[in-house]
Amino acid sequence: MGVSIITGEVMNIIEDIKAIYRNDPAARNIEFLLYPCFHVMLVHRFLNHPLSRLGVPFIPRLLSQVMRFLTGIELHPGARIGAGFFIDHGMGVVIGETTVIGKNCVLFHNCTLGGTGHVADTRRHPRLGDHVLMGTGATLLGPITVGDGAKIGAETVVINRDVPSNCSVVGAPGKIVRENGVLVDKELPVATYWKKHHGSEDLIVGQQNVSG
Repeated sequence: MGVSIITGEVMNIIEDIKAIYRNDPAARNIEFLLYPCFHVMLVHRFLNHPLSRLGVPFIPRLLSQVMRFLTGIELHPGARIGAGFFIDHGMGVVIGETTVIGKNCVLFHNCTLGGTGHVADTRRHPRLGDHVLMGTGATLLGPITVGDGAKIGAETVVINRDVPSNCSVVGAPGKIVRENGVLVDKELPVATYWKKHHGSEDLIVGQQNVSG
C-alpha cells in the first residue's frame, strides 16, 4: 500500500513538472527546479498531505507555514490536488483545508480558494474539476463546485455559486460570458450546498463575514 501511494505521488509530481513546461513558455532545460509551485507541491505531496491524512498534529501545519514563507503560497496540508497542477508565479495564492483540485488545473498569483464561515458541511472550500484555469487575483469562496474546463477571469469573485463546465466567468460578482464556445450573459447558479442548507434564504447572507 505504502509503495503504491509513493509511486502514485511520483507520477503526480512528474505531471506537475510537465505542467510547468506546458503552461509557461519561459521554462527551459531544468528550470522547473526554480519554480515555487514545484517546491510547494513536492513538500505537499510527499510530506504535508500524507502526514495530514495520518492525523499527525502540528508538523504538517508547521511545514506548510515554512513553505508559505519560502514560496508565498499558502497551501493547507489537507487540500487534495490532482496531477499536473501549476501555479504561475505563485505569490499570494491561498488554498484552504478542504479544497479539492482536479487534474491539470492552473492558478495564477493572488488566487484564493477559501471559505465563507457559513457552512454546515465538513467541506468548507471549493471543489475544482479537471482543466480549470483561474486568472490573477480570482477568488472562489465557499464549498462551491467548478466544472471541468471552466475558466475564471482575473479579479473575478465567486461566492456561494457553482460554475458549470466549459464556461468562462468574469466580473465581481462573477457572471458567465461564454458557455460551450458561445457568447452568453448569464448569472451563475446558486451553489448546491447553499440550496441544501439555506433553501430560499437570501444569498447575501453568505457574503457576509467572509473568511479563508
